[in-house]
Amino acid sequence: MLAVFAKSFDAYDPLAGLVVDEVDEPSGPSDGWTRVEVRAASLNHHDLWSLRGVGLRAEALPMILGCDAAGVDEDGNEVVVHAVVSDPAWRGDETLDPRRSILSEVHPGTFAETVWVPRRNLVPKPAELSFAEAACLPTAWLTAYRMLFTRARLQPGATVLVQGAGGGVATALIVLARAAGARVWATSRSEDKRERARALGADAVFEPGARLPERVDVVAETVGAATWEHSLKALKPGGTLVISGATSGQDPAAGLNRIFFLQLSVIGSTMGTRDELERLVRLCVERDVRPVIESERPLEQARDAFAALAAGDVFGKLVLTR
Repeated sequence: MLAVFAKSFDAYDPLAGLVVDEVDEPSGPSDGWTRVEVRAASLNHHDLWSLRGVGLRAEALPMILGCDAAGVDEDGNEVVVHAVVSDPAWRGDETLDPRRSILSEVHPGTFAETVWVPRRNLVPKPAELSFAEAACLPTAWLTAYRMLFTRARLQPGATVLVQGAGGGVATALIVLARAAGARVWATSRSEDKRERARALGADAVFEPGARLPERVDVVAETVGAATWEHSLKALKPGGTLVISGATSGQDPAAGLNRIFFLQLSVIGSTMGTRDELERLVRLCVERDVRPVIESERPLEQARDAFAALAAGDVFGKLVLTR
């Protein structure tokens, strides 16, 4: 079958180890797993980190990449794949399982014609969502959903600042916060992305570090070092900063004095549970919310999609289709 996989690591040139080629179809690792024919799969920064050797062991190479997918299971059902694989004995929130992994770390990923996943990881895909739209949900959109509603407990009417509008998580944050009745502000270095964020539903847009009209209730942070100080200064006393990534670096100035003096809450968030994914899918249908897709490309053109993601010239999600 055709697949996109990592054959080697390169911290400075991640695409050097990327291969698009025919491979033997893997088999299910044990009882409780099922085969899914992949119709669409979306890219995440996790895939680039894997090619840099972060979160993926050398002895696991070659490894089929990809966390997210939508497709058809062995019984002919249209499904969305939840990417977090927990220990079979684990009960409760899968993201808290110390033995958890994500597809493409231990088990082959979704950038292939087929993927094997635990049956419990399948969520029914509603007819209202296309395969491409559904494939955008399990990582970036689920991360945004958990950040806003589970971790930050965003309330209707609150003001949320989204740092670094443009990527998959950031665009999801804007759309979901808007759908929940929040006032949404967003920042971006790019004037074009600021205007696209406004068109997406942001009530106001700003350059990074800009002085805001007033302080906000929640800051959704995925950028890290480049925006950390601004994120802290943007919060009202008692406000919440929820962070799920640090694409600009992982060593921000802590700002401890501001955190304790203003009684700020800094909350970490990662991925999401199967139940949260099911609720996210339902929200998309009932509120007529759809993921922002930059482009769809056939699986054969995966290298072009990876190059666009690495260059940062993306607004929304990149999707590979079959």
